[in-house]
Amino acid sequence: MKTEKQQLIFVYNADSSLFSQVIDYAHKILSPGTYECNLCKLTYGNLGVKKEWKSYIQSLKIPVIFLHKDEFSKKYPKLTSTELPAVFLANSTKETQLITAAELNSVKSIKELTVLVDSKLE
Repeated sequence: MKTEKQQLIFVYNADSSLFSQVIDYAHKILSPGTYECNLCKLTYGNLGVKKEWKSYIQSLKIPVIFLHKDEFSKKYPKLTSTELPAVFLANSTKETQLITAAELNSVKSIKELTVLVDSKLE
């Protein structure tokens, strides 16, 4: 699956504005069962990115970027109908969805998430 310079793109089902981030933070604490971004819920704790996730991302042999849904729709307007959260593999000419929202939403732990990402990258 290796071609030219690739990157892994993780897309949160949340907006990037400060207001949205504050609301999301409160929502995760007050009503985690109804929070709409399982990727956020898994990888972020109340004090920021979870150490286990950060270590995993740093161990990957491919560049990784993280985008919120508003940033993603601006950068990749043809993909705005994609259900989020999602993970894409991109190069300079195309983006391929690697992990769907359904797959991400079924994950229950960082360990499960890392196994899923690793299996898709093989």
